[in-house]
Amino acid sequence: MKADNLNGGQELLCINTEKVYDWILNEAAFDLSLADLELPVNPATGLPLECNDINVDSISCAITPSPVDPIVILDRVDQQFVVDGAEVTLQLVNIRKKFEVTIFADLIDNLGGMTVEIDTVEFTRCEQVMLCAPEGTDIHVSFTDLECFVCTASCDTTSTPNTLDVTINVRLCQSIQSTFEVTIEVVADFCTPRDMFPVPPCPSPTRPPQCPVVFP
Repeated sequence: MKADNLNGGQELLCINTEKVYDWILNEAAFDLSLADLELPVNPATGLPLECNDINVDSISCAITPSPVDPIVILDRVDQQFVVDGAEVTLQLVNIRKKFEVTIFADLIDNLGGMTVEIDTVEFTRCEQVMLCAPEGTDIHVSFTDLECFVCTASCDTTSTPNTLDVTINVRLCQSIQSTFEVTIEVVADFCTPRDMFPVPPCPSPTRPPQCPVVFP
């Protein structure tokens, strides 16, 4: 059967979607101390690096969510509040997050100055947020910003192999939503494809301007 009203007509549609029960933006910052990171081998020579082989002032970091279970909702506990004179039940949500932080350093100029990876360390942080998130809702945590910088770094020449102690600052910007799948009715227009943009024609041959006053 041929569909009608594909252009300009409206129809009562039944749509599966997610209702957002609650939504917050949460920012967190904390320091992380990484101790006794063993210096790797020199990728050019295969020999263990020593403290004198790296530029301590060049130490940097990169942080990413863990590839396995980066976000785990541990539990949610009902909490009673009075808002504008009315009693409301919210949920205290306990969240566990796992990350991987990688530490880098630059070799000294005499060794080529290249950047080498020192080590990758996994760490965990937990937090609590207050949401309207009753049982049955899903909680989604996404990072709108995830970055780190090195605060302090020192290298220990007394250990074998030499080791690095680093303190980094981590900053998280998070979007946290509680959602539930619903089926809704809406009156809407059907979408249609946009118009195609014309392909520009080939340009005409051009030549630089001449200087007849000067030559010939």
